[in-house]
Amino acid sequence: MPALTTKQVRLHLKAVPNWSKRAHTILRTFKFDGFSKSIEFVNRVARKAQKADHHPDIDIRFNKVTLALTTHDEGGITEKDFSLARQCDEVLSRFFAS
Repeated sequence: MPALTTKQVRLHLKAVPNWSKRAHTILRTFKFDGFSKSIEFVNRVARKAQKADHHPDIDIRFNKVTLALTTHDEGGITEKDFSLARQCDEVLSRFFAS
């Protein structure tokens, strides 16, 4: 799956408006009501990532989780990254919506 052009990335970001581009990644920070909820979210995302065989870089800071997605094999952002971003957003809306 080839890396997307800058223009393609901009278009895809419109479908996942809480994500942003930084260098060769897309990223989003999620905020929760404490550490336990952060870990629960990460575990749910991990299952999705494992199933997709596409693993985000994850930074956990107590009640905040930042996910960074890139396709290392392609040297940039691909459709796989946006697919997993949508799945992460779905995890948030299905299990963590207030």
